[in-house]
Amino acid sequence: MFRTFRGGQSGGWRVNSIVAVTGEPLPFVPALSVTDSEAVSLPLVPSRNAWRLVGVASSLRYTERAEKQQLVAVQAGLGRPEATSAALIPIRKSQAWWELTQEERRKIFEDRSHHIASSLRFLPAIARQLYHCRDLGEPFDFLTWFEFAPAHASLFEELVAMLRRTEEWSYVEREVDMRAVKEVLSA
Repeated sequence: MFRTFRGGQSGGWRVNSIVAVTGEPLPFVPALSVTDSEAVSLPLVPSRNAWRLVGVASSLRYTERAEKQQLVAVQAGLGRPEATSAALIPIRKSQAWWELTQEERRKIFEDRSHHIASSLRFLPAIARQLYHCRDLGEPFDFLTWFEFAPAHASLFEELVAMLRRTEEWSYVEREVDMRAVKEVLSA
């Protein structure tokens, strides 16, 4: 199943900001749509005022059995009614990262950066899903999607700041930070 994030003039999420943290930005768009499908569809008419990013939820990587069990025990699912704030953070890592072996990446990811162990305390307040897109020819390697209640916005900022200080993040060569709010239709 492919998850498509389409930035444009309409969508279920109103975009508040798009910031290039490292590398090239994405063009600002007022709205974001998030859809799942069994195939990737091309835009009908290419536009300078829109973009599309596609990824696939995959098996957990760099995660050992005990870590997976800890995550499953405390993580929340996407789509909770109270989670009306979101962040889409596409990331591309350097060639140096991909030239490392799986074992070397695991050591950086968890043994030294403590990505999983440090992130556990932010769950279940912040729901997240990682989508892989490196092998799809996309401009990013990963699309990270987070949803949280507005009351947990400062907790989310703490999570992102903590992750950006890790050794793992020294391999990030492009990162865009987009914030959005769920559109609520009034009756």
